[in-house]
Amino acid sequence: MELEAIPGVGEKTARALRALDDPEATVESGDVAAIARAPGVNEARAARVARGAIRKRHDDAGRVLATDRSREVYRDALGLLTERAVTDYAEKRLETFYPSGSGSRIAEAQAFAADAMDYDPDPTVLDALAGVEPLTDPATVRVRDRCLATADAERYAEAEAAVPELSVETVEDARDIAELARSYATVIVLDESFAGMDVEGDVHVRPDALETPAETVPERLLAFFAENRDRLEAAIGVHEAAGIAADAPADLDRLRDALARLDDDGTIVGDAELTRLTDAVDDLDAAVSTAESVADDRLREAIRERDVTIEGTDFLSLVEQGARVDSLLDRELADEYDAAMASARDHLVDALELEPDEAELAGRVFGGDPSFPVDHDETAVSRLETELAAARDRRAARLKAELADDLGDLREPVEALVRDALELDVELAVARFARDFDCVLPEVVGPDEDGTAEGGETAGFRIEGGRSPLLDVEFAEVDPVDYAVSGTTLLSGVNSGGKTSTLDLVALVVVLAQMGMPVPAESATVERFEEIHYYAKSQGTLDAGAFEATLRDFGDLVEGADGRLVLVDELESITEPGASAKIIAGILEALDGQDATAVFVSHLAREIREAADFDIAVDGIEAEGLVDGELRVNRSPKKGHLARSTPELIVEKLAGDRESDFYGTLLEKF
Repeated sequence: MELEAIPGVGEKTARALRALDDPEATVESGDVAAIARAPGVNEARAARVARGAIRKRHDDAGRVLATDRSREVYRDALGLLTERAVTDYAEKRLETFYPSGSGSRIAEAQAFAADAMDYDPDPTVLDALAGVEPLTDPATVRVRDRCLATADAERYAEAEAAVPELSVETVEDARDIAELARSYATVIVLDESFAGMDVEGDVHVRPDALETPAETVPERLLAFFAENRDRLEAAIGVHEAAGIAADAPADLDRLRDALARLDDDGTIVGDAELTRLTDAVDDLDAAVSTAESVADDRLREAIRERDVTIEGTDFLSLVEQGARVDSLLDRELADEYDAAMASARDHLVDALELEPDEAELAGRVFGGDPSFPVDHDETAVSRLETELAAARDRRAARLKAELADDLGDLREPVEALVRDALELDVELAVARFARDFDCVLPEVVGPDEDGTAEGGETAGFRIEGGRSPLLDVEFAEVDPVDYAVSGTTLLSGVNSGGKTSTLDLVALVVVLAQMGMPVPAESATVERFEEIHYYAKSQGTLDAGAFEATLRDFGDLVEGADGRLVLVDELESITEPGASAKIIAGILEALDGQDATAVFVSHLAREIREAADFDIAVDGIEAEGLVDGELRVNRSPKKGHLARSTPELIVEKLAGDRESDFYGTLLEKF
């Protein structure tokens, strides 16, 4: 798929999308999180790109939502779905479902919804989903104990671009490499021409180093897993809570074990030897200082107890005042001094848990000319620290390489693991919506050329037991509505009888059906409309300019209205009742000559029918009467019935309650 061919994708967005590993496949997948990883593309933009790709794939260039009110109904429908999503990803992913005029797209979305409706929205799974987010790429990690080396200028530029985590050094000969080996724990030489050289230090000649980044710089992979640890653990929890761990794209036990070996900053944890070396480097200075104190205390005690020419306490006073003591210690306390040095060395070895070869280096820290207080050899300390740090870095590098090797083949599976968890949230949102509002998947049929639906069904819509979740009452208290319309129809009824809410229900069911989503009804059949035109009730009579603009809208509407659903709520409010009846009759006449489905709510049904030159179908929401001043209404429109108005019901009630010819005479006028 050519990126610029996707609706809504311009040159700038296409350029950003091409930064993805496989831009066409990623966009085709509809994975909002993956698309959002393109530079400068947020999730909202990614959802629009995914929606555009869906339109392109199904050759769905039309715009079903043709009026502001129909778009409001779509936003309401989408809101009912998204508020049942746990993750931000699911909210954006649900935005890729839109009212479509494409049969293939609706079938695709219905297949998704049908699978989703089989899920049981377990609260444990919903709780686990709260921690799942799309995986992110960490910032570049700088690794300072390792470098790349090359004598080739082009290779140098290639290395800098491919492995920004490592320093890249230029070399001319083995002497340059040997110099680098004294500054870095590990040197990786990229040029095969240096193979076989004998250089002291941890030097590797690896011409393929740039092609094997997991081995060259395992920190990159480890940083990814460390950065996404919480997301991965949450995704593991979702699969386990949902009972789908066995089908997970990654081995969950293996992944959890690998994550346990990794700290939040990408360092290795749980290795006793690495911990020992790290602690030894960190604690070296403190251990040397404590070892000096151990030796000083031992010498101080020996001096106090030693029988020399002058009393020990006087001798100690002289020493502490800075008198030269090397010859005195060597002559009088040689054995005690050696024992003090041995105790200092033993303390250093024990405190740092040094191995025999390391202990040999530690032995050089305390020696030399006798002194009091005891002093250490700074050069020997520096050498010991260098050796310990190098051993630590080599150990860490080996462990990182091993862990990166273990995690390397999990990189793609964990992407799928998190994606599956996020997609499960999308499905559960649909399942929760369907359960909360007693929904069913509708039958969506495409109109044939003769205006009937495929299979001989009547075009239009049929709703049985429909209940609108958009009403300001508890859903359980909403009265079910049965209604079906084919062709053009007037809907009459009493004030507050439910005419507008019936239009809202029809619009909601049709919008959801063409989104491929379940609808709040016991059953429903909906024609696949090319456009949905829903006009809300006008607020008051329009002035001349607004009136003319409204007529222009309806003039455009009746031009080529095949395959459209037209819902209009009390159009008579735009002007005087007499003129309104004539205008509505004219509009209905134009629509009747085309394959359009239209429902016009009006209090002027009788007048419109009289003004029209064809037999207009009239349905009515019939009030059963007044009970304690309140209307009792059958909310399902009655076919072929002109409903009585509220004033007629009130006059009828008064005529029955009171013995007066006045009310009877009034009633006869209705």
